[in-house]
Amino acid sequence: MEIEKPPVDRQVEKPAGERRGLIIINTGDGKGKSTAAFGLALRAHGRGKAVKIYQFMKVPSARFGEHRMFEQLGVAIEGLGDGFSWKSKDLERSGQLARDGWERAAATIMAGEHFMVVLDEITYPLRYGWLDLEAVLKVLRERPSHVNVVLTGRGAPLELVDLADTVTEMTLIKHHYNAGVPAQRGIED
Repeated sequence: MEIEKPPVDRQVEKPAGERRGLIIINTGDGKGKSTAAFGLALRAHGRGKAVKIYQFMKVPSARFGEHRMFEQLGVAIEGLGDGFSWKSKDLERSGQLARDGWERAAATIMAGEHFMVVLDEITYPLRYGWLDLEAVLKVLRERPSHVNVVLTGRGAPLELVDLADTVTEMTLIKHHYNAGVPAQRGIED
């Protein structure tokens, strides 16, 4: 590691544009996509902003750590799916759940009552063909100008990336699974 001197005279030009709702995507094969989105949700909630979280692959009865904490904080989080595809007993039903969930999420976005709407793991139903990409893009383009939308999941479609204001790709460098260490409660849930 090379030691560097901390900056002491940082000149930053502030953007001159108006504040507006953003489209933020967390994608890639590394860990942290949902975690980063939840961090944004907590930041917004901490500022008194209305936040709604939809999880496209989690079941409505899920009680992971984030569900327990968001419930305590009064942040709405809703599972829309029936688990990841390899756990599904009926992929047709999984697709219908995703479509029904998208209708709820789209209505929430378009209503404009929330500062932030998180669409966690939405790239999976898009990639599986369960959701129409053009319909999702249309809602994102036509949403009220103050609504921020955060989308997560691997393999974000290029059309989404092109539309987004901020895109972060999480890169897998090393993962404990590869060393034989199983999922950890409080880390993966």
